[in-house]
Amino acid sequence: MKKHRIFGMSFASVYPHYITKAKKKGRTKEEVDQIIAWLMGYDAAGLKAVLDDKTDIEHFISEAPRLNPKRDQITGLICGIRVEEIEDPLMREIRYLDKLIDELARGKKMEKILRSR
Repeated sequence: MKKHRIFGMSFASVYPHYITKAKKKGRTKEEVDQIIAWLMGYDAAGLKAVLDDKTDIEHFISEAPRLNPKRDQITGLICGIRVEEIEDPLMREIRYLDKLIDELARGKKMEKILRSR
């Protein structure tokens, strides 16, 4: 399996971009954190540890406390590629997060983003 360069990056280097994207559209850091908690199972302390330790993206995903079983309901295009068709499991997980942040920035309600319905 080909290893993507993104997996060697720290999650702490990507996280501020998620926050900036959300804030530019009137959303909040707390909503971004809520999405991460829903998708990956990180609570506030766990997320802080990942950011402080500069955990790389591969380990951020592979060591996630609880990957949400509803994440396979996340579908659609991200970077011109259908998320549900991404074969590399790690890349698909990070694209799930990218897709949810995009939905947040587009103004979707949190209950829809978190597949509560």
